[in-house]
Amino acid sequence: MPKEVEERPPHRDDVFRTALPLDPGRTALLVVDMQRGFVEEGQVMEVPPAREALPRIQELVGIFREKGLPVVFTEFTYSPAAPLLVGQLHPEHRRAAPGAATGFGRPSSSCLEGDPSASVVPELAPRADELVVRKHYYDGFNGTVLDGALRARGVTTLVVTGTMTDVCVLATVIGAFNREYRVLVVDNGVSTLWPEIQRATLDIIRRAYARVLSAKELADELARW
Repeated sequence: MPKEVEERPPHRDDVFRTALPLDPGRTALLVVDMQRGFVEEGQVMEVPPAREALPRIQELVGIFREKGLPVVFTEFTYSPAAPLLVGQLHPEHRRAAPGAATGFGRPSSSCLEGDPSASVVPELAPRADELVVRKHYYDGFNGTVLDGALRARGVTTLVVTGTMTDVCVLATVIGAFNREYRVLVVDNGVSTLWPEIQRATLDIIRRAYARVLSAKELADELARW
């Protein structure tokens, strides 16, 4: 009798593609922390690669708006009224004393509540009808209205862009995964300071939490709707 051929398991990419589809009408774009304090040149906590990702995020924001799909923004803000651990780990967020030197490792009012650096960059200015979630932790879901607001819109799938890939993006992706959202991460629409950390974090994401695809691949899928 012929020897039975052992059936190979499906490739992980195929598994993720099947389990994490773009669902027409139930998909939202999430723009994580594309704030002046992280994006603009010369800021204390500047992430230069975030400026490289900005045109691709702009393009996706335009596509989602054109299709009438939700676009949601997060802003990390530090509040002196809530002196959380992040302010101890990253003193740059604490209020700068008048006349004192500022810079990395020093209180510099970076993304401090009420400071202009905390707002989304003008190139991505949220519209009046778009949700801006102000958060005090890395995870955009932790202690915010994000989950409830998405469920109220019937959203089940999230497309994630923003900065930093290894900090607030990763934390938010895990937060979404733990709430049963189907997540897709745009590899050239997220950014961090170091190329090797970018590659490693995207590898972690694609192996455990989400589909990872380019802005063009995503745009091509959306164009088929």
